[in-house]
This record gives sequence, C-alpha cells and structure tokens, in this order.
Amino acid sequence: MSLAHPRILVADDQPDVVEALRLLLKANGFTVVPTSSPAGVLGAVETEDVDVVLMDLNYTRDTTSGREGLELLARLQQLDPQLPVVVMTAWGSVEGAVDAIRGGARDYVTKPWDNTRLVTTLRGQVELGDALRRSRRLSAENERLQTRAPGMVAESRAMKAVLELVDRIAPSDANVLISGEHGTGKEVVARRIHAMSHRAGKPFVPVNAGALSEGVFESELFGHVKGAFTDAKADRTGCFELADQGTLFMDEVANMPLGQQAKLLRVLQTGEFHPVGSSRVRRADTRVLAATNADLHAGVKSGAFREDLLYRLNTVEVVLPPLRDRREDIPALASAFLAAQAARYRKPVQRFGAAALKSLLEYPWPGNVRELEHCVERAVLMARGAELTPEDLVLRPRDGGARVEDMTLEDAERYLIQRALGRTDGSVSDAARLLGLSRSALYRRLQQYGLKAS
Repeated sequence: MSLAHPRILVADDQPDVVEALRLLLKANGFTVVPTSSPAGVLGAVETEDVDVVLMDLNYTRDTTSGREGLELLARLQQLDPQLPVVVMTAWGSVEGAVDAIRGGARDYVTKPWDNTRLVTTLRGQVELGDALRRSRRLSAENERLQTRAPGMVAESRAMKAVLELVDRIAPSDANVLISGEHGTGKEVVARRIHAMSHRAGKPFVPVNAGALSEGVFESELFGHVKGAFTDAKADRTGCFELADQGTLFMDEVANMPLGQQAKLLRVLQTGEFHPVGSSRVRRADTRVLAATNADLHAGVKSGAFREDLLYRLNTVEVVLPPLRDRREDIPALASAFLAAQAARYRKPVQRFGAAALKSLLEYPWPGNVRELEHCVERAVLMARGAELTPEDLVLRPRDGGARVEDMTLEDAERYLIQRALGRTDGSVSDAARLLGLSRSALYRRLQQYGLKAS
C-alpha cells in the first residue's frame, strides 16, 4: 500500500454514484477500486491491496434498512479488523450509520456528500490505517524480541569481548554508539541490547537517520500535527514518541547534516521536542542506540560532526570487528543461515561440504556478515543436493573479480544485485544507481530472485 496514491475500494450498486466518486477521488490523488455488491467487496479485499473501504449500506433498491451493509461490515471485520471502513448512507438514515459505527466502521458520510469532507475523511483514515500498520509491525517485532534474545555468534575472542560488553551495558539506560563496517551486524547488537534491558517489553523503533531529507527529518523523528504543511492531513506520531519507554535505534548517524545534528542534540539534552506545527512541548523517555560505519572522531576533527552530539551518543561505544577478523565465527554463522534459508525455501540442504567450508573460511568477506548471509541464501537456492559445494557458493576470488564463467546469466544478475546491495548497505535507491536501473526495475528483480534489500 502507498500513501502517495492511496487505494480506495468504492462499493455502491448505482453505477453513476461509483463513477462520480471515481472522478472525485482520482482528482484528489486516490486510486479507486470499484465494485457494486457485497460479494464484490469481499472478493476485492481478499485479492487486492486497499487502504480504505468506502461502502454504501444498501444494496437492495426496495429497502433502506442497511441490513446487507451491516452484514458485509461484519464479514470485513472478520477478514481484517484493522481495515478502515467508511460507510455511506442517505441523509435520512443516519441511524444506520450509527449502527455501522458500533459494528466497527471508522466513520460515515451522508448522501449527497460534501466533496471536501469526504476527501478529508478518507485521507484521515488512510493515515490512521498507516499508523496502525506501523504499530502492528512494531508490536510483532517486540513479541519476537521478547520470546528470544537476538542471537550473536561469539566463538572468536573478538566477538566474545563484544558480547561481554553488550551484556554488561544492556540493563542500563546509557546511550550506546555501535560502530563497524557495513554488514557487521550493528542492528543485531542493538536489538540484543534492547531485549536484555528493562525496556524489552516496550517498542524498539529503527530509523535510518542518514537517509532522512531536511524536509522530513523533524516530521519523522518528532511527528507533526494536522495542517502543519500541505500534505499533513492528520496528526502523525514521530519515532521518539513511538519509542517512548523503549529504544530508538538510529542508523547511519554520520550522514546527518549539521542542521539535523543540532535538532537531535536538543532532544537528547532536554528530552523535550515539538511536533512540527505544534507549540506544545512533549517529552519521551527514550533510550537512543546509534550506529555508524564511519569514524565519528575523524568527523569531529573535519567539522562534519558535532563533538557535543558525539559525547551524547557514545556514553559507551561498541566496536564490531569485521568478519575477516573473526573467522572462528564463520562456520556457526554459515550453519545458522543455512538452516534458516533451507526452511524458508523448503530446500533439503543440510550441510556444507568440507571444500565449501574451506572456501568460506578463506574468503575475505568485504561485505561482512550480510554478504555471508546473502551468499548462503543464494547457495541454498541453487543447490541440487543435501550438501553445499564451492560451486554453489560462487565466491569472488581474492582479486575481487566475479567468476562469471561459472555463472548463468541469471546467476550473474543475481550476484551483481547482491553485490550492489552489499556496497550500499541495503539501499535500493543507491544500488539501482550503481546498476544503472530504475528503482522499480530493481524491485522487480528483487522479487524475481527472492532477495531482500536489507
């Protein structure tokens, strides 16, 4: 679903009503999925992605009881209780709309409708629905965090030292700076810190701080109120407030412009912020875990990063070693990835052959743990037996050149996409630029090959 072009399912048995709504909503940036019957509504909801259902209560011309609409609403509640439903009713049948609200509808409009109110109502429901989906994703993630502490393989001396530090600082409320090369597992560490803290039952909210443009930075972190700017059709809760009593994980903080750094510093110093467009001060008890692959101390010397912000972020610093410096961890990491990917793709792959394991241990892993995971995922997909071979792994030789003579065209394309994602830390936009593709073309290939951007 997309907030840029929300999809509205319009249901009415009068074609002229559906057409009038289609024209109105299209002119206001919506995409309309039309239908004329309760069966059509249920079929569309089961097969299409829709943001809001706008439905009439009456589908039989000789009755205005709304019984069919209320029965349809009950079915929709069973299918997806979070799907926003706005009902339409004749001006003289508001009692039916009240019954619909009691039955789970979010709002109602009367016929003939007021164009401005109808559009405003739908936009508000789209944004509310998006907020609820964000909340569900956070709740699901928190449930996973509570049922298991995120695993960290620590067979090597370097990672055992990291794990000992992480477990010692996790119960505190100290801000932590997690540094390391791309792909070393900075978010995994952050999730472990959260899961082992007294905040474990509260939200863990990740945000790529370095990817936020100046125009959306404050809105994303601090929220905004309705009417704060042109597209602010409803209030939005920012990441700091979403993470209240929990943990905010801010990745790529080194890429934040100085102006954004100043705004973040103020919140860290006072614990207070203003949503965009509001004069009311809000507070959030939020622990901040920051991550970077850059040397922030060098950034301070060059003037690219504020020294006072660095001191606020790195009460404790956790430095993750690259995979090439923790080779003892490779067998356990690879085995864990193999088990997960074999289950995901329902492949009967059980183990690494001796030669394959030797290849893994000798390879330099410039993309670190993320590259290892992508490599094992590809090997599981391509494997023809229960045991992986070096040919299944398709590792680059030490000179950095890909062994394209061992690949099919699809293998080569998949490999290049994985390499681009590894080089750009999972950024689809940056990877697309490296590959000379549009974002949509890259997304199609990601879906084709079963790849994930991060």
